[in-house]
Amino acid sequence: MERVGVLKVIYTQCISRYSKETCFLFIFQSDIQICRWEKEVSLNRLFYAIRGDDITVKSYKVESRITSRFCHTTVKSSVVNSGPNAQSIGFNVQIPKRAFITNFTMNVNGIMFVGSVKEKTVARNLYAQARARGKAAGLVRANSQDMETFKTEVHVPPGSKIEFELHYQEMMQRKLGFYEHSLYLQPGRLVPQFQVDVYIYEPNGIASVETPNTLGEHFSGMAKLTSSKDKAHVVFKPSLQQQRKCENCTTSAIDGIFTVKYDVLRDSNAGELHVSDGHFVHFFAPANLSPLPKNIVFVIDVSGSMWGVKMKQTVEAMQTILDDLTMDDYFSIVDFNHNVRCWSEELVPGSTIQVAEAKKYIQNIKPNGGTNINEALMRAGMIDPRSVSMIIAIQKNVKKVMREEFSLFSLGIGFDVDYDFLERIAMENRGVAQRIYTSHDASDQIRRFYSQVSSPLLRKITVQFPEDSVSDVTQNHFDKYFSGSELVVAGKVLPSESTTLNSFTTAFADRLDLSLQTEADYLELDAALAQQQHAFTGFARQMWAYITVNQLLAERSLAPTAGKKRKITQRILTLAVEHQFVTPLTALLVESEEAKERLLADSPRDPKQGCCAVTVVCLCVFCVTVENDPHFIVHLPKNNMDVCFNIDSEPGHILNLVSDPGAGVVVNGQLVGSKRVEEKEKVYTYFGTISVFYQPDGIRVSVTTDRIDLTDGRNNHSFTWGATADITQDRVKVSIVKDSKVMVTVDDKITVMVLLHRVWKKHPTHVDFLGLYIPNNNQYSSQAHGLIGQFGQEPEVRVFNLHQGADPLKKEATMEVKGNKLVVTRGWQKDYRRDQKRGSDVFCWFIHNSGKGFIDGHYTNYIVPRLDSFLPLPL
Repeated sequence: MERVGVLKVIYTQCISRYSKETCFLFIFQSDIQICRWEKEVSLNRLFYAIRGDDITVKSYKVESRITSRFCHTTVKSSVVNSGPNAQSIGFNVQIPKRAFITNFTMNVNGIMFVGSVKEKTVARNLYAQARARGKAAGLVRANSQDMETFKTEVHVPPGSKIEFELHYQEMMQRKLGFYEHSLYLQPGRLVPQFQVDVYIYEPNGIASVETPNTLGEHFSGMAKLTSSKDKAHVVFKPSLQQQRKCENCTTSAIDGIFTVKYDVLRDSNAGELHVSDGHFVHFFAPANLSPLPKNIVFVIDVSGSMWGVKMKQTVEAMQTILDDLTMDDYFSIVDFNHNVRCWSEELVPGSTIQVAEAKKYIQNIKPNGGTNINEALMRAGMIDPRSVSMIIAIQKNVKKVMREEFSLFSLGIGFDVDYDFLERIAMENRGVAQRIYTSHDASDQIRRFYSQVSSPLLRKITVQFPEDSVSDVTQNHFDKYFSGSELVVAGKVLPSESTTLNSFTTAFADRLDLSLQTEADYLELDAALAQQQHAFTGFARQMWAYITVNQLLAERSLAPTAGKKRKITQRILTLAVEHQFVTPLTALLVESEEAKERLLADSPRDPKQGCCAVTVVCLCVFCVTVENDPHFIVHLPKNNMDVCFNIDSEPGHILNLVSDPGAGVVVNGQLVGSKRVEEKEKVYTYFGTISVFYQPDGIRVSVTTDRIDLTDGRNNHSFTWGATADITQDRVKVSIVKDSKVMVTVDDKITVMVLLHRVWKKHPTHVDFLGLYIPNNNQYSSQAHGLIGQFGQEPEVRVFNLHQGADPLKKEATMEVKGNKLVVTRGWQKDYRRDQKRGSDVFCWFIHNSGKGFIDGHYTNYIVPRLDSFLPLPL
């Protein structure tokens, strides 16, 4: 039978016969089979924050700063590809659906990638352009699931070091009397430096704070809490041994949700008014009020789609919900498949006898047949003005708009439910939507949701401010206020001679009309925040934007015309870009700062498969790096590895780096020594001069730490490091970046980059020196050789027998190359392209004895007499 999936009031067949017509419909209905969601749950259990084989996760740190209910969370991780091969390393973070990602940065071997939020179409265009020219870029999207997953994947050669950092913001929502902050911790492996810090600052004071042990008994008592009147700090820092599942296990027991729950002190039912940074936030959460009366109709789908676990979970939830009813509540039950049945033709009081009869009726339900909900919520008739008309619907498709007397709370059972639509129809009718996952605790989820909306305390609440005192106020009219929740209004504060902002709240309770007033000083909170080390000082501005964007997104989904929708869209885009929120209409473009490296980034997958995905493939451009001592770092792209070796030569020696008679190009470097402090002290060597000679045109470029000379045999041109310049002579181009680097390009085929390293003039040993970087895409001839040029023809390399070396921090292995078997050590070398002062670490296989066995012959074979000398052949 065709599944209609359309909710209408079962008015003609049931509700019209009730003596009381204020209905709270609790509809359990599902047209979707459970198997797909159960598969998703199973896959979710395999979720790991860090993914990759033979990797070293140095650290994983999470920090949340909650200030006046607004939270900024930062997730950082440092990872090294410690395996012998290139691989993709993943960084995944599960974040609450209500959170907005605000930034993501990634450092790959010293190359920095920074995110910026842009309009989605703009970001996509920039991304397409970036891909066309090999620029690094990534798009991040948001989706509509309860929990989103930010996914990043970077493909890197062995030894690579990656640092990930994700930021997101969210407003804490009060439910059942407390705020709950959840962090999803699933590192997937042991982490030497694992730490979670949650800082809370509430200006009016903290009533309670606790850290329930949601990670399991293994971590009982490990979360440390310190608190004062208005501050709290929770730290979770298990040692490496404490993380192990068992004493000798190599797997991590950290797999779950880390939770912090708290509530604040409230002086009165008038609420709290916080003013900061030109913005205000009003929090309204009155207590000690009698609940409003309610009439409830539970509508249960008993079609075949509810067979099995879904029906069992529904019955379990109903047992508890029915026990919650009081004599002041009137209720009935409707169940339907292709027919509609009413348990009682009239609403009956929630007495012990009636509840027992209802439980028996529900337990005897046997799902079968098709789904036919052809009557829906048309109207509730005459309503007691002090009561609450609510319809709680649990189903896939809800299309009929309710009357103003009704509030529709939509619950969707299962993963495949059309949750976007449920949210939209709930917002149209003064309600909210909730997804119920068909896992083992689904009945608890249903009961928890019911508890949140089962005690309405106020109706028709309005929060107002004096004329010309505020602007851009968020929603300030609310249909209902439920016990244990909170209403929040935010806006901008206008310039005024007064130093105090007032708010006025009106509402209707059970037999009460309320009018409340509170005030706040303009400067008091900012002064307090300035004294708080871990407070989020921009909370009010961000919270106002956060609430406004969410409300605009809701309005956009309900926009009656295309013109109205475009206008709302533009407002969302303006705010989201200004406040750096990743929304369904914006994207986070992630790109390298200078875009010099060839990096590829894939756009995200289908949002239904997860919130955000950035896939980055990193290809090294400059394959040979030569720095002090001098250290050679050779990138072998076919083998996806870096190989390092030192040349322990003497000051004054000239080493041939590239000798290519076929192209007529030679690159040589002359060594200088460090200052000698004592007679027996080792003298370190550096490159003090780099020379590039182009024989066909007789042009030589000589770069020293003092100047850059360009000579053609007749004329000599000298340039200092003090200015940026571009020089072209015949087929040789020289680009100088002030006090930084020189790029020499010959015949548009061969490029050499030289970096300048300055040291403190009075340093007892160090001297100024040069770094050399030569890309692997240089177009050499088949005659190319030299310490670097020989790797224009990449050798076959195999690394095996990986084992622990003499140094516990460095692994050893056997390398097979050029017919030799070498003992190699995994080590670090400095790459100064990004940071010319400190450099960045490159993880590489280190060849001992001045590269013996990896380079052709002995290093002394590469010593030449002059800066323009080609290497004698044969070697």
